[in-house]
Amino acid sequence: MKRIVIFASGSGTNAENIIKYFQRSTAITVVQVLSNKKDAKVLKRANNLNIKNIHFDRHDFYDSDIILKLIKEQADFIILAGFLWKVPEAIIKAFPKKIINIHPALLPKYGGKGMYGMRVHESIIDQKEKETGITIHYVNENYDEGAVIFQAKVSVSKDDTPESVAQKVHQLEYEYFPKIIEKVILENG
Repeated sequence: MKRIVIFASGSGTNAENIIKYFQRSTAITVVQVLSNKKDAKVLKRANNLNIKNIHFDRHDFYDSDIILKLIKEQADFIILAGFLWKVPEAIIKAFPKKIINIHPALLPKYGGKGMYGMRVHESIIDQKEKETGITIHYVNENYDEGAVIFQAKVSVSKDDTPESVAQKVHQLEYEYFPKIIEKVILENG
């Protein structure tokens, strides 16, 4: 059984979707959710689904090996589901091609430090893009620059708002993220 640890910073809708997707799997299981925010809703969602979860701080993540040791013991793959901190190089080296992130745009456009959530969707509208979507990619040492695994697109109309674009993108995330995680793990696990 391949084990997933999910890192998330926010409400955790993608994390919840992933957990539910793998609940009946005989090949893959979510074993823990980690968050850099002690009041993140993702921790409550994980609790409600009987998934172990912890909060950690900057020191634990960047200046010690506490988190690295924890995930080395528990994880075969790491999934970033709305996790906003840059992953330390030691973790990237310990999990080569085993850290997967989702970005709410078609990379390389609208990626990089500070480009997350509504900021991305506002930029899409401001630039009058005709399409947007999701990019599922491996994590490397730079924000949103890891090798692309999968992209899905959705059209953007002149009547769309950042909120309506966000809804369209969320639907793509919910539909594809768990399936692509499963495919990668089963092919490369």
